[in-house]
Parts: sequence; structure tokens; C-alpha cells
Amino acid sequence: MNNAPHQYTGVTLLITHYNRSSSLERLLKTFRDNGYRFDDIVVSDDGSKVFHIDELKRLQAEYDFQLSETPVNKGLGNNINKGQDLVKTPLTLYVQEDFVPRPLFKEKLADAVAFMNERPDIDVVRFYAYFKYPYLKPYKNGFSEMIFNIWNKGYKKFYYYSDHPHLRRSSFFEKFGRYAENTKPDVTEYRMMMSFLKHKGKALYYDDYTGLFDQVNSQAEPSMVKRNYWRNSNNPFVTLVRHGYRYLKFNWDLLT
Repeated sequence: MNNAPHQYTGVTLLITHYNRSSSLERLLKTFRDNGYRFDDIVVSDDGSKVFHIDELKRLQAEYDFQLSETPVNKGLGNNINKGQDLVKTPLTLYVQEDFVPRPLFKEKLADAVAFMNERPDIDVVRFYAYFKYPYLKPYKNGFSEMIFNIWNKGYKKFYYYSDHPHLRRSSFFEKFGRYAENTKPDVTEYRMMMSFLKHKGKALYYDDYTGLFDQVNSQAEPSMVKRNYWRNSNNPFVTLVRHGYRYLKFNWDLLT
């Protein structure tokens, strides 16, 4: 493993956190022990329990990050918004606390920073996904340009933006607006996805989409996102209805 320090100039690490301080500590330790050096680190907390707040204060003393707090849980959108407001560098590396970078990420993050410095048209570089985006144009160093065309078949083409780990311009809000607040996390993500498409955002995508990060949820600190039956069911009828609904809704929402 390459532990040599590397300074990511012009980059702030932004981590959103809620009641998973052990996961946060694991993430911060992994970045530190593997030589990542950022201009700044921001941890944005969404009204965690007292135990986790106490842990955040302990971690803040050790890892020297800015901490954004709120007295009550206001949802993912608010948590990202208030964290992003503290960022002063041109670029933001956004990671939720339950992700862990793999060794190769150190090199690929350097590539992504270079790409964004070279290409002012690139708004986001994506590092993780649950499935391979269907329309990609090879770029370089294992990355591809994401291609969106309303006439391409299927609805998975709409999953152009994601809240999964990514590098973005810190001026993101100026082009795409702030994240929707007072909604469920999946609705917040969906609305930003639509805004990204409507404002003609441009993104790069790492082809080995599970090769740079692991998402780790333990019994002690499980995922905070609860999916309902209709989103998860493998029942053939439910799957058919779900796919048809998404195809119609996504196209309608984009066009209107």
C-alpha cells in the first residue's frame, strides 16, 4: 500500500455524518494513514445522539476538521448544504461516512483533480455506483465521459448524478441549485439528479465502479437509508411495474 503523503491542492474533503461515529473514525483514519492530505476537511453532522456528538468532538481534536452541527435532524439535503457552505477550496471531495477508499483511489483521485483542472466543462467525477452507467465514452486512465441523450433507450440513462463518492466543483450550487431539504434522502438525490440533467451537467465516471470504494455497514452502525418494498422487491410483476413507472416519470419530469 502506498503511504507516501500526497497533497490534493485545492480540495476539501466533505463528509456527511449521522450516528455513525465509528464509521467516520475508520474513514478519517484510512485517509490519514494512507497519506492523503487535503487543504481542509469538513464534517457535517445531522443532529446525532449525544454519544456520537461527544465522539465527534474527540475526533475533531485528533483530525483537525471543521464541524458543522445542528440541534435536530434536518435530513440529508440540509446536511450536505450546510457542509458545502463551509468549503472554501475550488474542489470538493464528497464522501458519506460509511465508505472506505481502496488503495487505488489515491492515484485515481489525483487523476480526477487533474482532469477537472484541465477541463472546466467537467462538473463532477464519479467514483462509485451500484451498476455500470449504460452510455459511456472512454476518456483516459480508466475513466469515461458519461453520455446522456433523451432518445437513448431505457431509464438507467437518467442515473447520471449520484450522492455516492464524487469530486465536484465547489461552485456546484451556482449551476445546479441547493439540495432539496425536508425530504427523504432518495427524493433529495432524485431532485438533484434532475437538476443536473436539466442544467446540462457533465461528468466523468470511473469504469470499475466498485473498484475504488467499499461501502461498509455493520450491525452496530447500519445503513441509515430504509428502502421500501416497491423499491427492493424482485417479484416479476412488481419489477415490471416499477421499471415502467420510472421510465414514464423520469422522462416526464425531465421534459416538464
